[in-house]
Amino acid sequence: MVRVVPFNRLGTAAFFLENGPLNVHIFERTQNKIMYKNKTLAVVVPAYNEEKLLSKVVKTMPDFVDYIVIIDDKSLDDTSGEALRLKQADSRVELIKHEINQGVGGAIASGYKWARDNQIDMAAVMAGDGQMDPADLPALCDPVAQDGIDYSKGNRLVYEEAYNLIPKVRFFGNAILSFLTKIASGYWHIADSQTGYAVIGLKALKAIDWDKMYKRYGQPNDILVRLNIEDMKVRDAPIRPVYNIGETSGFKPRQVLWPISRLLIKMFAWRLWKKYMLRNAHPLFLFIAFGLSLMGLGFIFFLRLIYLLIKQQQMPEITLIIFLFTVTLGLQCFLFGIWMDMDINKKLR
Repeated sequence: MVRVVPFNRLGTAAFFLENGPLNVHIFERTQNKIMYKNKTLAVVVPAYNEEKLLSKVVKTMPDFVDYIVIIDDKSLDDTSGEALRLKQADSRVELIKHEINQGVGGAIASGYKWARDNQIDMAAVMAGDGQMDPADLPALCDPVAQDGIDYSKGNRLVYEEAYNLIPKVRFFGNAILSFLTKIASGYWHIADSQTGYAVIGLKALKAIDWDKMYKRYGQPNDILVRLNIEDMKVRDAPIRPVYNIGETSGFKPRQVLWPISRLLIKMFAWRLWKKYMLRNAHPLFLFIAFGLSLMGLGFIFFLRLIYLLIKQQQMPEITLIIFLFTVTLGLQCFLFGIWMDMDINKKLR
């Protein structure tokens, strides 16, 4: 694992393994930053086996980007060597190497910690496979640089040709996960939860414990829940979907949809407990907890109805009435709690 060491008195930072130094790299601040609207900007580039596409990402990086932080997530190819070659031509390039593969979420966390410890005003994420259009970066930066937004994320689903450009399995899978993420995170105004193209401000960088962030494909979902708990403002920005440029996708619906759905259920419960019980003791928590409990009880009575129908060829009226009552009341309590959550989070738009 990589441990980020903050600036010392000389204005430098180094990256170490937990058990010793790994390719100790020194970064020195310069006074000649280009900056974006008076904000320093670092682009975090998570890279795993991206030797072939990495040069395109760096060479098309806009001039207003101050630092390009490439994280080699223990690639099997020469990603690190390519990053060092690119650094010779572009001094903005910085390289962090993982000794152990941590997944895309772990790579992004390392880049975010670098930006946090170096007091960078804004940190963007652009994948090392070239699937994020550099032309969209200003639209993502503006809400953070100008409007006081803490986290600005891309939304490919609102792009005019999105349905034709995004592979159908990804499109529908994304739509399902986006809906579940709305419930889990409390950010009902955002969509396209699976995009990693985003810009985060320094305030949010300091508020989140990046060592606890989910390491794999659920990272964008996980971070939204954590941002909501810290009352961070989030906004969507339309971006263009980019596919079929030579990238190799590790996305497998059957292996991704269930783990992320399970993660969202867990994060939803954790957000309710921490934000509405421990911090505020808000009645919203009781409404949702009571509603879910009643619906669970109703499900038990539903199974009993099915059993009696098969076993005795009859459906007892009292069991049917209890089933309908518990499910109806439970659903009402749950939806009322969700409505309260939506109303509370309007301020985070």
